[in-house]
Amino acid sequence: MPAYKYKAVSTTGQSFDGQLEARDIEEARSMLIRRHLTIQSLKKKPTEIRLPTIGSGIKSKEIARFTRQFSAMSNAGLPIIQSLTILEEQAANPTLKGVIHRIVQSINGGSSLADALALHPKVFDKLYVHMVAAGEAGGILDGILLRLAEYQEANERLKRKVKKAMTYPAMIAIVAIIVVVIMLTFVIPQFTSIFKDAGIALPWPTRMVMGLSDVIRDNFLIWIVIFIAFVVGARYMLKVPRFRLAFDGFMLRTPLFGDLLTKSTIARFSRTLGTLLNAGVAITDALVVTAKTSGNTKVEQSIMYIQRSISGGKPIADPMTETKIFPPMVIQMTAVGERTGGLGNMLIKVADFFDEEVDAAVDTLTSMIEPLIIVFLGGFIGFILVAMYMPMFSLSDAVQ
Repeated sequence: MPAYKYKAVSTTGQSFDGQLEARDIEEARSMLIRRHLTIQSLKKKPTEIRLPTIGSGIKSKEIARFTRQFSAMSNAGLPIIQSLTILEEQAANPTLKGVIHRIVQSINGGSSLADALALHPKVFDKLYVHMVAAGEAGGILDGILLRLAEYQEANERLKRKVKKAMTYPAMIAIVAIIVVVIMLTFVIPQFTSIFKDAGIALPWPTRMVMGLSDVIRDNFLIWIVIFIAFVVGARYMLKVPRFRLAFDGFMLRTPLFGDLLTKSTIARFSRTLGTLLNAGVAITDALVVTAKTSGNTKVEQSIMYIQRSISGGKPIADPMTETKIFPPMVIQMTAVGERTGGLGNMLIKVADFFDEEVDAAVDTLTSMIEPLIIVFLGGFIGFILVAMYMPMFSLSDAVQ
């Protein structure tokens, strides 16, 4: 929605300026009137031309730290504005400092805390905004902020575990590729000139390695262009919903990484939905937010199917079974939680259990990937060395 900048005066004579989002200028005017503000000026915010950026420039652990400190100050009885002002002064990240400053301006302009946070969707996602709105409505903002901080810290730990599992084999694979390319580009040609000068018949493994070396060395720039084109093309393809859905579904079914991704996805789903339900958010709204923050389009599609089924009157366990993503244990515990009225707490327990499962999956994946990569790398380099040494015996016989 477009943003509108305004200047207004409250009933006490205090001046405010800020911005808000609305479908049109009439809706923006109505929103200000409902806040009992006298409008002095209201105009659409001009479109800003910015260079594309990756992310918000604020790390998730910084948001978790901000939430934890905000919770402590709210629990100590400090007003929201005073708490945010202190957090703005303490913020080491200039981007976060600017965001907090704009939030304070919006609140001074009459916005609620949730509305002010919603103006920065790259920093505060829908889950964050919904929980803060629920906390404001129920008068339990300090408790909601504490739950948010605990959720973000647990989510950050989960992300680190998955990143650890992905980074290690990726680094080994990259080093292996670099070693092989260096050998084929710089080492093998030295042997090639020796064999050509000797004029001896070369065995097929040697000819194959020398041919591969020539292909890589003679078309090195072309291979770089092809690699860049592949990476760029893959990124654009993954932005197409149909291809993204197929890719995410394939990743969940892969032999090694699929188990880890499935367990981490279930942990995130359970913790997000449980945290929202414990904050007092309606289950249908909570499922929509959980779907948008799942990080996997296949899982998002499945959660939205669950949401539609619940809206139609079905218990949550039935559509969960139909999605074929959730294991029986999760479905049974969810059904028990729904029947006993403690679904939120039950989902948190499921999330804790699957956090431990992710730890075990990371250890298993690492222990399996490391020897596989070493065997592959050793076998390939060994094949190159044997292929290069095989003509040496013929060359030795010719010299004798």
